[in-house]
Amino acid sequence: MNAMARRARVIRFPNSPRPRSEETEGLVEVRRCRDQSEALVVRALLESEGIPVVLRSNQASSVYPFSVGEQAVVVVLTTAPEAPHARAVLARQSATDAE
Repeated sequence: MNAMARRARVIRFPNSPRPRSEETEGLVEVRRCRDQSEALVVRALLESEGIPVVLRSNQASSVYPFSVGEQAVVVVLTTAPEAPHARAVLARQSATDAE
């Protein structure tokens, strides 16, 4: 009977996801946008200058198609070395829009 006994196979669980703070480690906020459409325009402007951008929001637009107040704020993040360049591009664009 011992010859028939098989050892159980161990299946390991996948690693747990990293906490959100580690995901954005090294990223710096360069702008807060009122909604996703404004954030997409800012992202396109910065990416056209060769600046990598990440957008972060707490609202799931597919679940909540409308928002009130600060609920829909989208944060535009970039790497720390690129942050001064990104802020300069945004400031230059704001000055151009004001004219």
